[in-house]
Amino acid sequence: MIRCPECSAEIDVDEDEVEEGEILSCPECESELEVSQTHPVHLNVISDDLDDEEEEETEESEIGEDGDYSDEEEEEYEEEDEE
Repeated sequence: MIRCPECSAEIDVDEDEVEEGEILSCPECESELEVSQTHPVHLNVISDDLDDEEEEETEESEIGEDGDYSDEEEEEYEEEDEE
């Protein structure tokens, strides 16, 4: 029997048929889980927090705090205007 490391729900999977690196989804909490080990099967929660943080950093670098483009992009627009 495999349990979700996030919510401890039982996950109906044949332990002999899972492969290392396989992605499973918890039917209860819908967390994405990666099989990190077989025999015995060990699952790791794939963190969405990292993806969210990376997206926020990218968005912040593109648009400044005041809603304008960053200095780098502003320079590109100025150069285009001069041509």
